[in-house]
Amino acid sequence: MKKRILVVEDEDKLRRVLELQLASAGFDVDKAASAEEGVKLADRADLVLTDLKLPNMDGLQLLALIRRQNAQVPVIVMTAYGSVETAVESMKAGATDFLLKPFSLDHLMQVVHKAIEVRDLRDENRLLKQELGRRYEFDNIIGRSQPMQEVFATIERVAPTRATVLLAGESGVGKDLIARAIHFHSPRRDRPLVKINCSALPENLMESELFGYEKGAFTGANATKPGKFEQADTGTVFLDEIGDVPGAIQVKLLRVLQEREFERLGSNVTRHIDVRVIAATNQDLRAALEQGTFREDLYYRLNVVPMNIPPLRERKVDIPSLAAHFLRKLAPDAGSRVTSITDAAIEKLMAYHWPGNVRELENVIERSLVMCTGTQLDAAGIQLESAPRPRAQSDQHFLPEGLTLDQYEQDIIREALRRADGNKSQAARMLGLTRNALRYRLAQMGLEG
Repeated sequence: MKKRILVVEDEDKLRRVLELQLASAGFDVDKAASAEEGVKLADRADLVLTDLKLPNMDGLQLLALIRRQNAQVPVIVMTAYGSVETAVESMKAGATDFLLKPFSLDHLMQVVHKAIEVRDLRDENRLLKQELGRRYEFDNIIGRSQPMQEVFATIERVAPTRATVLLAGESGVGKDLIARAIHFHSPRRDRPLVKINCSALPENLMESELFGYEKGAFTGANATKPGKFEQADTGTVFLDEIGDVPGAIQVKLLRVLQEREFERLGSNVTRHIDVRVIAATNQDLRAALEQGTFREDLYYRLNVVPMNIPPLRERKVDIPSLAAHFLRKLAPDAGSRVTSITDAAIEKLMAYHWPGNVRELENVIERSLVMCTGTQLDAAGIQLESAPRPRAQSDQHFLPEGLTLDQYEQDIIREALRRADGNKSQAARMLGLTRNALRYRLAQMGLEG
């Protein structure tokens, strides 16, 4: 569609020249000889080009009226009485740009095209944010079951506040999606959302990643670097796997939650931030409190609004809706012709125990779509996890032959570390241990904890 430009200019000759130039460049043009006429036409304009000196009402007054009427439309101010003060006053009032008469038509078109381009980019950015917001609307977090309806009701109540939220649930239940829903339905929706995976950060780097560091704070610190909390200022921090944070960092997190202040590594300058904190864990933090691996004061600071996300096996009534949702979402990217799923396929999905929860269901649907050659996904086409179960040991061989209990335990720990690529937090979760408990066992084995 053609862009429409409104020209407000009391000099007839110049108004005609501007009209011809803009029309020849492909724009539709409305024109007005006074501010009063301009106000009536401004609501349909994509850009306003106005003289600053007009009869009765000047351009700044017109600019203020247009801004109240349509805050998004760019306004370019023209004047023969140019000065730095006039330009600053116009820009403060909301002008997009400033032209000092006399100006060339080439310069005029450069300024106009730039203003239109900036407007288009802002419109596109606004639409993208709206799309992103819709992605995390409650109807895209699928759940018809009563437990999920309770989760949705809690999101609606807590999102408008700045209360700290603690999400608890097994891996794969959708804690990340719910954290994003809280952020995108909050007053901070247009501010940063910074996710921090605490289990993925090495302990010796965690403080500098979270709180930043000053140049020279340690070997290799060649420049000052803000931390994740500074990046999230005025927005939301999502602390995933909060149970893996070591004790020394827990103290600093407690200070951020209580005082909303911190210091960068290598600095004694106290910095203040405004962040909303959402934390998530798949561990039993109450058990960690009893074991002394998680601070009680930090737990109660995080647990202001607790939300328990149920595992998929406890809300199987949601599986048909989830399967249909993933089919619609994944089929185009998978290049699949599948458009529906049979009742028998749904029954097969309902009978499965889903240790990986919703994330595993999504993976199963994607894998099944890739392998399916027809237009309907049936029970035979559902590609469930086929990993072999461990063989039961006979009474005569309670432990693997030739191994003591200590040797067997050490082999299991080494295998967990191998599967986790050396990540001790992930290995600890595989073994059902806390990170500190695993470190204790590694120390007994003579390995670095």
